[in-house]
Amino acid sequence: MADFHQSNTIATLHRLRPGRLPAMEAELEKYARNTGIGLILPALISEFERPAMRRIVDQLRDARYFSNIVVAVGRATRKQVADVAHWFRGFRSPVTLLWVEDPRVQELLGQLDKAGLPARIDGKGRTCWLSMGYLLAEGQSDVIALHDCDIVNYTRDIPAALCYPLAHPRLNFDFCKGYYARISEKLHGRVTRLFLAPLLESLKEHTAESPFLNFLREFRYPLAGEFALTSSLANKVRLPADWGLEVGVLSEVFHHAGPTRACQADIADNYEHKHQDLSPTDPSRGLRRMTYDIAGAMFRCFPLESEQLRRVASAYADHATNKVRQYEADALMNGLHYDRAEELNAITSFGDSLHEAIATAGAVAPVLPAWSAVRSAVPGLFNSLRDCAFATPSPARIAVPHWWQQVPKPALS
Repeated sequence: MADFHQSNTIATLHRLRPGRLPAMEAELEKYARNTGIGLILPALISEFERPAMRRIVDQLRDARYFSNIVVAVGRATRKQVADVAHWFRGFRSPVTLLWVEDPRVQELLGQLDKAGLPARIDGKGRTCWLSMGYLLAEGQSDVIALHDCDIVNYTRDIPAALCYPLAHPRLNFDFCKGYYARISEKLHGRVTRLFLAPLLESLKEHTAESPFLNFLREFRYPLAGEFALTSSLANKVRLPADWGLEVGVLSEVFHHAGPTRACQADIADNYEHKHQDLSPTDPSRGLRRMTYDIAGAMFRCFPLESEQLRRVASAYADHATNKVRQYEADALMNGLHYDRAEELNAITSFGDSLHEAIATAGAVAPVLPAWSAVRSAVPGLFNSLRDCAFATPSPARIAVPHWWQQVPKPALS
């Protein structure tokens, strides 16, 4: 059951009434006549082998308020993308497929390299960045939403709740971040619960007063991969290419929009997706790599002296251990399984990541250029990017053209 709690500056939008989706989508269809709404689905080709992606496709098939749904497919061959295109026949909103490895996309990335704007940084961040660029170049989406493609219990409530605060004409938000619970027979979300939350508390304890730190601490799930932003904001933000994406986006939102233009929305009663391995002995994989990248993003936002870093790392362990006591009580209250030893092992691994990030604090992490900078440095690139789209082939056509066109928008009945 949702509560009524509001944070100090960012608005928290709760799920107070069940069954709101039909009315919300009807309103979004009305608002979309004046405010275009785009949706980005960043996906590896392997995700089309899993039930979660089929559920997402089935749920979105009848959504009618999107100006475009951009499905960005990575690590795929031309034939694999051609096969994927068949999944999106019969959609009520137009669908565009972007093939990340397409030679023409790679050519555009080469142009950016020559202009001094490196963008050959593989990862989810670049896939999202390319998709945003496409929607900006197309010019039909005033609101751009994004969510992951491994959500096992996905419903259309997720994009509707993300888009509604930005599309509603009486609400003045530029950014909406999703939040949710993550449980099965036990608590999930270890990186948020046992790493970022205690790290934020440690930073508050051992650094000077920081409006940005206060901003981060107000989000209930700052690492959620589901968010929406206006096209004007999307044009300004720089996206990290690694697992620091979510922290980096919040930093950009804070500096370009401010707390009063940001909100967070309860987008699901429970959120279930694939779980990363802890990988305690391999810092290049799993949650060890994720927490290292997130720590690096945090320390780029909060440059600290070595003595401060040492205190922050030391205090992290204390705050994280205290979280174990709190989460164990919460789990027992709700009849959930709780493995204290497993949680403490995760904290030890995350502490290793934190110390590694401190040791390499001077390293420069890859950050993709803002599209406003791209537009200024390579003016013709937007037009070229707009052409980079596959179209769903007709049922009788198996061969795929070299460069597809966007699916025509169906008429609303």
